Amino acid sequence: MKDENFLKANNARHMWHPMAHPADMHANPPRIVTKGSGVRITDIDGHETIDAVGGLWNVNLGFSNAAVKEAIKSQLDDLPYYATFRGTSNDQVIELSYMLAEFFEPDGLSRSFFTSGGSDSVEIMLRLARQYHKVRGQAGRTKYLSLKKGYHGTHTGGASINGNANFRTQYEPLLAGCHHLPAPYTYRNPFNETDPEKLAQLCLQALEDEIAFQGPNTIAAFIMEPVLGAGGVIPPHPSFHKGVREICSRHSILLLLDEVITAFGRLGSWSGGRHFGIKPDMISTAKAITNGYFPFGAVMISDAVAETFEGDTAGVANIGSGYTYSGHPVGAAAAVACLKETQRLNVKDNAAARGTQMFEGFKALMEKHDIIGDVRGGVGLMTAMELIGDKDKKTPLDKKRIDAVYEATYAAGTMVRVSGPNLICSPALVIEEAEVAKVLSDIDHGLSQA
Repeated sequence: MKDENFLKANNARHMWHPMAHPADMHANPPRIVTKGSGVRITDIDGHETIDAVGGLWNVNLGFSNAAVKEAIKSQLDDLPYYATFRGTSNDQVIELSYMLAEFFEPDGLSRSFFTSGGSDSVEIMLRLARQYHKVRGQAGRTKYLSLKKGYHGTHTGGASINGNANFRTQYEPLLAGCHHLPAPYTYRNPFNETDPEKLAQLCLQALEDEIAFQGPNTIAAFIMEPVLGAGGVIPPHPSFHKGVREICSRHSILLLLDEVITAFGRLGSWSGGRHFGIKPDMISTAKAITNGYFPFGAVMISDAVAETFEGDTAGVANIGSGYTYSGHPVGAAAAVACLKETQRLNVKDNAAARGTQMFEGFKALMEKHDIIGDVRGGVGLMTAMELIGDKDKKTPLDKKRIDAVYEATYAAGTMVRVSGPNLICSPALVIEEAEVAKVLSDIDHGLSQA
């Protein structure tokens, strides 16, 4: 390990950071995190904070889970790598596929396709959706529908269905045939509707209208997050999910749920589909599947979709997608251990309790600080506040003032995530009541410095 002076001198000098301007990283070098323990992280200067980001929505079990770490170490001794392309497999990935089929059985999902992470998982879903319709003799179904404000990774397919221009504009032209609908976002929407249930119905009407305009027989799939995450934690009214499921089924459009954030307990339920009472045709997972300790993901596939592929005799269902690290034995071992720990600790219940605590705390802060325009959450442990400069005009708070909130909160002892005007918290699902109280106190201090 190089010494502290070397690390600080070379921070961002030879590395381009994701989701950042290279020049800005030179001007404002990133924090160097060197340790993690429980729900806390420590930077190179020895400053310890509660990690209210949970890594990147993924360290659900915290930084000290010994069972997952031991599984990784043990697997490195037994078999550090082998491919799962046709003709070979490994013991860990077989066990994991069986466990995931059991875990997602209430969602009607029984087959796994393994990937290297969330963006990979979304890409596989999009490809399998088109192929599914080709297997069924409907090759014209190639289009995708998604929500504005939605986030689905940064591969070309994912960027094409993303509902945020920040991930699209610099890389256009993107994939053709991707069409976006208004999100059920009560604070900002084209209908000026603040009632969640009424807004859900308006968005469903927009979905019906777009399907009619495009032609149902041209659409492969509709994709959405159960709760929009990176877009600012936007939980739709429960009627929206059921309405989407009914519309998709009626038009033979596949419903893809992007559960990279929400699967494995974050919503206070084991999956977003279960939380909102719907069964998707496929879901994308990653992040919490290995607690962030190893890059890994999985697409879970419904019985009906699986039967279509497995019943093909013409060869159209041959899958021409996969990654060098699909079903990586170390990642699979980590996921097996992580799934066992996730269930043993029953983290979904703590996520529900601490999520309610954080949401109520955010609402109390909104009463105190005028720069908070909106608070969103109340569905498990993912909460956001939208910072504004003018409440009547809903003008986003100046970036310098947002940065001041972030820096002061960090100095007080909490790492939060800032995305545009949104301050987002998604801590580990094992966080305790006193730690959430500390997070709220630190954010209160940060807001007072804006």
